[in-house]
Amino acid sequence: MDGKTTIKYLQSYIKSKDFKPELIKDYFLKLSEEIGELANAIRKNQLKKEGESIKGTIDEELWDVIYYALALANCYDIDIESVIKEKEDINNAKYNTGIVFEENR
Repeated sequence: MDGKTTIKYLQSYIKSKDFKPELIKDYFLKLSEEIGELANAIRKNQLKKEGESIKGTIDEELWDVIYYALALANCYDIDIESVIKEKEDINNAKYNTGIVFEENR
């Protein structure tokens, strides 16, 4: 991977292979399940080691959480990339970080 995968691409990719708006509750339940699996992997500090599979690691579970969050966004026709800037403006005003979110980066 070149490190240039966009959220827009990920949403499109997930939508092309897994788009069933009638299963919103199931996607949410899967997201909840994956968060639990991530919590377990973090508790056990299971990071992927060089040359080993990601199965059961924090690495794998983080992807699963992102996957189902984006699948839900697709069901509601929410473009996450368009939401990020607006939400970061709200967060920065609230927490006064002084760090500006730069779009198109």
